[in-house]
Amino acid sequence: MEHPTSNNILTVTELNTDIKALLEGSFPSLWVRGEISNLRRQSSGHLYFSLKDASSQISVVIFKGDASRLSLRVEDGMQVIAYGSLSVYTPRGNYQLIVRELLDDGKGNLQLEFERLKAKLNEEGLFAPERKKAIPLLPSKVGFVTSPTGAALRDFLSILRRRSWQGTVIVFPAVVQGKEGAASIIRMMELADQMEDLDLLVIGRGGGSLEDLWNFNEEASVRAVAGLRVPVISAVGHEIDFVLTDFAADKRAETPSAAAELISSGQIEIQNRLKNATQQLGQSLTLKLERKKAALEQNRLQIEQHSPLRYIETANLRIDELQERLQGKLRDSMNRLETQFTRLEQGLNAYHPQPQIQNYQQQINSLEQTLKQEHRHQSDTKKQTLNTLEHRLENLDYNKVIQRGYVLMRDRKGKVISESEALKNAQRIKGQFKDGEVELEVIKDNQLDLISDLSE
Repeated sequence: MEHPTSNNILTVTELNTDIKALLEGSFPSLWVRGEISNLRRQSSGHLYFSLKDASSQISVVIFKGDASRLSLRVEDGMQVIAYGSLSVYTPRGNYQLIVRELLDDGKGNLQLEFERLKAKLNEEGLFAPERKKAIPLLPSKVGFVTSPTGAALRDFLSILRRRSWQGTVIVFPAVVQGKEGAASIIRMMELADQMEDLDLLVIGRGGGSLEDLWNFNEEASVRAVAGLRVPVISAVGHEIDFVLTDFAADKRAETPSAAAELISSGQIEIQNRLKNATQQLGQSLTLKLERKKAALEQNRLQIEQHSPLRYIETANLRIDELQERLQGKLRDSMNRLETQFTRLEQGLNAYHPQPQIQNYQQQINSLEQTLKQEHRHQSDTKKQTLNTLEHRLENLDYNKVIQRGYVLMRDRKGKVISESEALKNAQRIKGQFKDGEVELEVIKDNQLDLISDLSE
């Protein structure tokens, strides 16, 4: 045993990697016969199962792309012939068979040849999805390589007419059965491929046995389909029939009628989409028109609201409103003032001098009447008194007194002498008698005052 060193010690990963390289290099591709068991279908589309015989088994995986192209339904217990290569899953150190094609072990030699050729061409990449060209959505000129007298062409054209497809179909007449069929089909495909304005090419025929359809399984036919410039639809046989041109073509149709439906579906879809778009556009335009009308009406209202006329009208309304409010306030003020004036007038009337003047006037009139009455009374009394006094005065008049025998003595100044003591000796006085006036001289004696008449 060699002593371990850093150079001869392998990690587990390195060992599994070396085993992987050895197995995959020694068994690049191979056919294996066995029975399917422990089948598992993953949601991803991959198939996992064991392929076993009486003494041993091997793990098998068929990836989604290869599984979708299988021509048989895989079930547990089936005896199959698998075509693929060995591979090692390094993380777990497991090896497994990666299957590219699966054949029913009970089929004849023609089927085995079909599967062999299918696996070979698939291995070369003729069926790879990345090689396929897009099918035009609205092809206007379509070529059909088929028998001009077969039912496939009648069905194909009938479907196009019924679906009102607008376009041109060019029929490239070919022999689709017999020994000359493959060469005839290839020649027509090459002729169609030379037309620069051809949008799409259909190859196909009606149903039949595997032998009847074999011209579409010939390796030359398949390679010719894969090499065409124009997009190709393979529509051979019935729905259950598969030919190798189906895998090499850009699109497989189950039948020629299905190919016609596929060709016209784009137009129908466009028409439906156009119809829907027209309806949606109409609805959208209607909705937009309604919105525009609403917006226009709103703008019109806004314009009207903001127009000078509207401002003038609004101002006029405001003026009228203010005028009414002002008039109302004036009326209220006037009413209040009138009420206040009435109260003041009533209060003023209560204190107005006119009633007092009238009252005083009445009092004056009354007093005047009373005064007049009193005056008349007093006047009458005074008159009566005056008359009495006048009478008495008349009775006291010195003239009347003199007439009764009395003498009135006055000094030279006319002053009445009422007392004898006022007399002076030799004073000259006047004495008024009933019959006249006499000047007298006073002779005053101690015993007797004598008055002598000077006129003697």
